[in-house]
Amino acid sequence: MNAKGSAERAAQAWLVGDARIEAAEFARVRAALASTGQPALLARAELLRCATRVASLVFEPCTGFDALAQDAQPAEQAYARYLAGAATPADVALLPEAHRALVQGAAPEAALAVIQDPLSRLVAAGVLQRQGRASGEVAARAVDTASAQGWRLPLLAWLRLQQQRARETGAGDEAARLQRRIDLVSGTAAR
Repeated sequence: MNAKGSAERAAQAWLVGDARIEAAEFARVRAALASTGQPALLARAELLRCATRVASLVFEPCTGFDALAQDAQPAEQAYARYLAGAATPADVALLPEAHRALVQGAAPEAALAVIQDPLSRLVAAGVLQRQGRASGEVAARAVDTASAQGWRLPLLAWLRLQQQRARETGAGDEAARLQRRIDLVSGTAAR
């Protein structure tokens, strides 16, 4: 129970942009789960941590999970491949229901539209971006999802992605509008 609560607080802290609290809460998760002697439980927690990174477009190796992968259950191994953008059709049955359609080749926009859980929706959008399959509609849905939750870190990441795309297409007014929104979220807006 302590580990579950700390894992949820760590994820929330990451999403709102408080790395200090996230690190402290995740240290509690590690300590609580290490005391069980069950590496599979810690592997699952490490995947949640990696999922929050993917949701925020932070595509780094999931080293915490990688160190435990040999003792992880097949479902956790499949989810790790999914987060890396490398899930296979054989992984579909092992993945959480919300993520199966994307691996099965459903249209990204339609697959995201039916995911109810905000974090799962952002993770799916992040996986699509990692794979180079995130359309403007996917990015807009990710922005709306992060904004509705008040999740500053993924919101800034997705707004910056939208801004980069606007600049690449020569949409200067849109890039400027997005910069104003980025400034507001990051606290650098003119007062």
